[in-house]
Amino acid sequence: MPRFLLLLALVGIAAQLRAELPLREPAQRPDQRMVEGISNWLIEQTAESARNRRPSRERLRTILGVIDQRVGIDGLELVATTEESALVGENAQFRVYAVRWNVLDGMTAQGLYFQPQGRTVARVVAIPDAAQLPEQFADAQRLAAAGCEVLCPVLIGREDTWSGNPRFRLTNQSHREFVYRMAFEVGRHPIGYEVQKTLAAVDWFTSRKDRTPVGVWGYGEGGAVALYSAALDERIQAAGISGYFGPREGLWRQPIDRNVWGLLRDFGDPELAKMILPRNVIIDTTPGPSWVGNPETAARRGAAPGVLSPFSEGEVKREAARAPGVVVAAAGLEPFLKALGAWPRPFQAAPLPLRRTVGRARSQFDEMVEFTQRVVRSSQDVRDAIWSKADRVASPEEWSELAPALRAKLWDEVLGRLPASDVPLGMRMTHAYSGAKWDGYDCTYDVFRGVMGYGVLLVPRNIPVGERRPVIVLQHGLEGRPQDLFAQVPTDRDSLGFTKYHFYQNIGDRFADLGYIVYLPQNPYIGDFRKINRLANPLGWSMFSFILAQQERLLDWLQTLPYADPSRVGFYGLSYGGKTALRIPPLLERFTVAVCSGDFNEWITKVSSVDLPFSYVFTQEYEMPEFNLGGVANHGEMAKLMAPRPFMVERGHRDGVGIDEMVAFEYAKVKRFYDEMGIGDRTEIAYFNGPHMMHAVEALEFLREHLGR
Repeated sequence: MPRFLLLLALVGIAAQLRAELPLREPAQRPDQRMVEGISNWLIEQTAESARNRRPSRERLRTILGVIDQRVGIDGLELVATTEESALVGENAQFRVYAVRWNVLDGMTAQGLYFQPQGRTVARVVAIPDAAQLPEQFADAQRLAAAGCEVLCPVLIGREDTWSGNPRFRLTNQSHREFVYRMAFEVGRHPIGYEVQKTLAAVDWFTSRKDRTPVGVWGYGEGGAVALYSAALDERIQAAGISGYFGPREGLWRQPIDRNVWGLLRDFGDPELAKMILPRNVIIDTTPGPSWVGNPETAARRGAAPGVLSPFSEGEVKREAARAPGVVVAAAGLEPFLKALGAWPRPFQAAPLPLRRTVGRARSQFDEMVEFTQRVVRSSQDVRDAIWSKADRVASPEEWSELAPALRAKLWDEVLGRLPASDVPLGMRMTHAYSGAKWDGYDCTYDVFRGVMGYGVLLVPRNIPVGERRPVIVLQHGLEGRPQDLFAQVPTDRDSLGFTKYHFYQNIGDRFADLGYIVYLPQNPYIGDFRKINRLANPLGWSMFSFILAQQERLLDWLQTLPYADPSRVGFYGLSYGGKTALRIPPLLERFTVAVCSGDFNEWITKVSSVDLPFSYVFTQEYEMPEFNLGGVANHGEMAKLMAPRPFMVERGHRDGVGIDEMVAFEYAKVKRFYDEMGIGDRTEIAYFNGPHMMHAVEALEFLREHLGR
């Protein structure tokens, strides 16, 4: 064969091999593998969640935040002005009035009241989607035309008109997300508020002397409210769910205002339907609403990602089949009316044009925001009731008897406790770094199948045989890596004279050079990490569930190192690492001292307030709210859980995460608590004239004092 033909043949064979063999992907960084592994594990757990669900009404009330006492409703208030009557429309079959009714102290419902012209055959709360006005909800008119007395509330919408504070910034969050963010932190939820509005209407319907049957009918977001309301209240004799019912495994991709803590652990739509049965449940297969979110602009941003896509008819029917006894229909109003004993009359040919009520949507939004802000402001009273016994302890011994139950409450109810690991640790260590006085190792280990932990271990050279050194765990902040905390070359000094070491002052080198064993964990708040909470929350877990599991395994491993002293393990974290310092050492008692830098705050207010420019209500960090943390522990209470172990706060005057006055206010609770137990020398706060960074002056001495060396 001529040489050029042989060459062509070889080229062809090589091309064929390249086409047949998979391309070798570049190795993932450990942090990327960690986030991906956690996400995949959660997707698997979500798929498995339906097997062990144990629904209960009390649990459902708690996670929806349907926990506030309704004020009672004596009647409907007609909404009229000197220019406009409360009557907004009338035909031969019904009259329509603009109305308001009481729900909670400071919160009302507004909407339309449809009064049949003839005999009332049933009473129905008809709930439109969040994108519909009651005047646009044709189903309400059809129900009224069939002889039903109907209350049709307005829901909080998906537009972003009032989402923000014009004094600071506006956002592209939907109104529902804006309320969700502040409400979630104090154990409330916009869905729960709307369930309360629905049940207040049921209160009024059932207060009548007759026994006219009561039902709820809802579409889209109104379908969710109808489903939850009927599951909670046995007075509702029939529930019609249109454009909502379906599989919830993709909940994490939907708008964040549908995120309900622990929902999928105990409830799917079929489980909720079973809670209603043997009362009547009608699933209408009408496609639900679509929504892709509000656009981001230079003036408005910060919304969590999330879209609404209708379920197919097949998906609805397959999910409904898991609740034998429900009725599935392409046009569900007729079976719904039959279930209420209301044989349908002929519907009018066209909807009745109705005059719209001006200002109603804004007032409903403002009421919900203000009610939630009141709950935020009064949350300290709720925490005080939980922690009242702690305020009377006089010694560390007394505290040691009370603290375990409070630690368990924070872990189990707020952060979420994962099951025990079922895989070997499988620690893998690779020598990867060298300093003047230490050697560094990349360390990876297994937490669950497919879920790893990763960090860097710095070990001083020439540790005498048999000597055990104290260990310091140094924690990076948001989007950080272990490598940011050591072996950095200073590039400049800031205006205050601080060396620029990526905020961390080369703290890893400094402790290793002093002879400490240093471990620098990679925490999963990096890259595409925010979806971890979206996947975990419906299962009753959070990102910190995984960080706790990783740190428990880390502590197990440290006990096996012949040169590490497991009785002297300190923790020092900045920013998100400071957030970690308030959630890990207080719960894991094998940590013997902790320093929280650049995070300690009057946290519940910072997460939920609409009156602070640095509130997380306005920012892209949609993962910050933790369900009902405000009803369990603020930063002061978290720090108390460290006692009697030493605890320190490090605070830069110019740190934009808060203001000195708020930090001092919250820390005063901690100092008093330690003082009254006679251990006031074990806590302190170190202010410095600087920005968001590890100052590493007083904190370094504090750690050396309490760890030795």
